[in-house]
Amino acid sequence: MKISADELEALFDAVPDVVFFVKDGEGRYTHANLTLVRRLGLKHRSDVIGRDVTELFPTALGGSYATQDQRVLDGEVIENQLEVHMFPNRATGWCLTCKRPLRQRGEVRGIVGISRDLGRPDGRHPTYARLRRVLAHLQEHYAEGVRVAQLAELADLSVAQLERHFRKVFQLTPQQLQTKLRIEEAMRRLHGSDSVAAIGLACGFADQSAFARQFKATVGMTPRDYRAVVTAAGGSRRLPEPDLIA
Repeated sequence: MKISADELEALFDAVPDVVFFVKDGEGRYTHANLTLVRRLGLKHRSDVIGRDVTELFPTALGGSYATQDQRVLDGEVIENQLEVHMFPNRATGWCLTCKRPLRQRGEVRGIVGISRDLGRPDGRHPTYARLRRVLAHLQEHYAEGVRVAQLAELADLSVAQLERHFRKVFQLTPQQLQTKLRIEEAMRRLHGSDSVAAIGLACGFADQSAFARQFKATVGMTPRDYRAVVTAAGGSRRLPEPDLIA
């Protein structure tokens, strides 16, 4: 049994914390659920269909998203990419993005994807209390090199158990959580006057190049572009809410 994109679009209209989309071989939207429409600050699905990301998002973001789309059109599968999304109401939020190439007769003809909002931790999970020890350690030492084996020892779990339970409770790997903490701190500091290089080093990145690459992969723009955006907005863009402590 095959399900059409029209049916999936209607289904995802009922899921407010998930963005769903289909794009053609040129990166233009052919389907978009209402969550995406609203987060773009638009009223009608027709305002999105037929347009690409460079037409719908600010220049810095649109260019980054277009590059990511091209990777998928070249055949790459993107799974659980941790990203910060920024919306016209100046709100920001963390999500996990998945994109897959759509093939017809063996050739890539488009893209199908979702971006799922990062939810609250599962505080009812049996290992939650032990994983909180790992969380506290990462929050205190986010800028340092941390070995997964050390984190597993803190939780009194094997490495495999830690990674499995951590993803179940926080929807992230320990490495993704550390990246999240580093990027959140970098975003806060970019509202100030410290140099980009100094901020990168303070947040645990080996050099300015590594900082710029990770920041762009996560936020969709370089640290300098992000600073320009928040400066133009008068510093009023709301940072992602801390959502990993229950």
